[in-house]
Amino acid sequence: MKIVVAEGSPNRHGSSNLLAGEFIRGAQEAGHTVEVLDAAHANLHPCTGCVRCGYEGPCVQKDDMEHFRSVILSADMLVFVTPLYYYGMSAQLKILVDRFCAVNASITRRHMKSALIASAWNADDWTFDALEAHYQTLVRYLHFEDCGSVLGRGCGTPEMTKRSAFPGQAFRLGKSL
Repeated sequence: MKIVVAEGSPNRHGSSNLLAGEFIRGAQEAGHTVEVLDAAHANLHPCTGCVRCGYEGPCVQKDDMEHFRSVILSADMLVFVTPLYYYGMSAQLKILVDRFCAVNASITRRHMKSALIASAWNADDWTFDALEAHYQTLVRYLHFEDCGSVLGRGCGTPEMTKRSAFPGQAFRLGKSL
């Protein structure tokens, strides 16, 4: 299976990317191929809502989305990776998701698998509620098969994350595919 991991952290060595690395290690050990799309450091611009794409591209903006589009459409699974700064996915990952507008029908026809990996300082039970609701809406709308999630509560720094159970959970999720 080809897995695309869409990372949305502006901190390349932060907790969410650490969890993504463990997921990738597990998936590769299980024999899958993995490609990372670094949405946070790509040349991606927000969707303008012009709809010149006709919801099926190409987008009038000339940035990294055309490359991302081909990578995503060649995948069997899309994994969303984000830090939780303010109770939702990072702005950087949200820009990528909003740009799905220009590739919407092609994504929904793929019936891909998906997963969510996120980390946050806050460890309260409700911390991830809004992010989980948004992710489940994407799963439903895009006709994805949800393969699970790793929600790193209390993972404010990579050191905290390394000492937690969450890297093992991410590895096992990748390995279980």
